[in-house]
Amino acid sequence: MTVDLDVANVTVRFGGIVAVNDVSLYAKAGQITGLIGPNGAGKTTFFNACTGRNRPLSGTVRLGDHDLHGHRTSNRAHHGLGRTFQRMELFESLSVRENVRCGPSAFYSSLRPLGLLYSTRKETRQIHARAEEALDRCGLSGLGDRVVGDLSTGQRRLVELARAIATPFKFLLLDEPSSGLDVSETHAFGKVLTDWVSETGNGILIVEHDMALVSEICQQIYVLDFGKIIYSGTTREALSSDLVKAAYLGEVSVA
Repeated sequence: MTVDLDVANVTVRFGGIVAVNDVSLYAKAGQITGLIGPNGAGKTTFFNACTGRNRPLSGTVRLGDHDLHGHRTSNRAHHGLGRTFQRMELFESLSVRENVRCGPSAFYSSLRPLGLLYSTRKETRQIHARAEEALDRCGLSGLGDRVVGDLSTGQRRLVELARAIATPFKFLLLDEPSSGLDVSETHAFGKVLTDWVSETGNGILIVEHDMALVSEICQQIYVLDFGKIIYSGTTREALSSDLVKAAYLGEVSVA
């Protein structure tokens, strides 16, 4: 079962600063939706509000039929909402395969009271199978036994993505996942994303500064500036908009 992400009228305030101001966004399953904007626009804060890492002043977050308002981060994950971060969070001394297995292992173990103490045989088989499938999808099968700390930035980004897609998430929020990648690595990374979405029917909302990647993989784009959505539309419409160019790309002046 695939699910859409429906965020309505979310506002996040830190003291007297409104970081996210009445933001609404609808990201469909089966496609990649882009969220772009300048540094400090509130994109990561918005992600944190969606995943329960901060508490919005107002607004709702729905994943399919589930209203996630008031739910903890772990409960939102159980409903299928996954997340990656700007700064990679990997276990440097573990192997690639062990890092990828950590995703589904944590997911299944948190579903049972004693899950942190042991995994059932069925869960273990599922964890291993999902990890191997994700490694293969991300082109990492030959690096499974390598220590993550020895890998390049591009390979590490793929390990982080493999861990996310190995976990039974239905919708992924990716926060600047191509940061540090060169052109060829970025293209390969984008292909993994589009193939995963096409084959599973799941959805992705991606915060990204690489506009070549955004134009290649995103069907819909929202533009965030000073905590507010200033534009939404198809990728072609957004990238040709003078308003978007003025606010984000800095190419023209709009009265």
